[in-house]
Amino acid sequence: QVAIVVTDGRPQDGVQDVSARARAAGIEIFAIGVGRVDMGTLRQMASEPLDEHVDYVESYSVIEKLTHKFQEAFCVVSDLCATGDHDCEQVCVSTPGAYRCACRDGFSLNSDGKTCAACNGGLGSALDLVFLIDGSKSVRPENFELVKKFINQIVDSLEVSDKQAQVGLVQYSSSVRQEFPLGQFKSKKDIKAAVKKMSYMEKGTMTGQALKYLVDSSFSVINGARPGVPKVGIVFTDGRSQDYISDAAKKAKDSGFRMFAVGVGNAVEDELREIASEPVAEHYFYTADFRTISKIGKKLQMKICVEEDPCECKSIVKFQTKVEELINSLQQKHILGTVAKRIEALENKII
Repeated sequence: QVAIVVTDGRPQDGVQDVSARARAAGIEIFAIGVGRVDMGTLRQMASEPLDEHVDYVESYSVIEKLTHKFQEAFCVVSDLCATGDHDCEQVCVSTPGAYRCACRDGFSLNSDGKTCAACNGGLGSALDLVFLIDGSKSVRPENFELVKKFINQIVDSLEVSDKQAQVGLVQYSSSVRQEFPLGQFKSKKDIKAAVKKMSYMEKGTMTGQALKYLVDSSFSVINGARPGVPKVGIVFTDGRSQDYISDAAKKAKDSGFRMFAVGVGNAVEDELREIASEPVAEHYFYTADFRTISKIGKKLQMKICVEEDPCECKSIVKFQTKVEELINSLQQKHILGTVAKRIEALENKII
């Protein structure tokens, strides 16, 4: 007996006791939260282990991506990669009764066995990346530490050097403070150490002022930016801006900067879309809970890499071939199944 509960808000009555009775009666409960759901409620309802029974999606439009998980949970499938990517960042490879993650040509599998080292060598891999981080009072100190982990998660996916990726960091609240400019640190280790030491500003949320600083200063040559190198900005916020953002957001995109917007909690999705580059759906992210921002980090690790992949065409051909093989396999199974049924019907008539 399985129950799948889908909710997008906070309940108006108690769920803990009745959920406990349901679980005690042998009902396995999966809890799915959408949008600005209360994550605590999901955990009160779900069966153990919680990491297998609690899921979150940003909106109802993407809830269908969870169907693969439940197909795998409820069905016996020989080709496990056919049911989903299993959080493999690039390639899922089926093996008898199991699967493994792999990476495309030019990438290497990280120690977690799922993610890949992006922007690794090759022509065109140079990148100037600046984080614009909300340090307003509403973030709260414990969540600010999660934001630091989010930054370092992205940094882990880069190859940092004078000729490849450079990283800068700006924090804003009621004012703007450059934590370190592009090119100041030459290794991932030094960048991550500087992020860890970053102090929390608190106060207000002047996102417009921060965007203007990004446009006017962060990507200037005097602050370490390299002419002709792709520029990427990642804006992180947890609330509505207290000033006007439209002009600065437009100027950033008109200047050729690739802008990603990441919102948490009370962030306004219309503002995130206004900040994000086109196509907007690929450049803005929202989650209700700070504890789930690592999932956004995983998505960003692949999207921020702007290098030209000489094997891209080869990868597309491999993908197309795999799809065609899967379709042929399904067709063969259908044909064999139909023939078997007809033979059985003829045998019944003869008998």
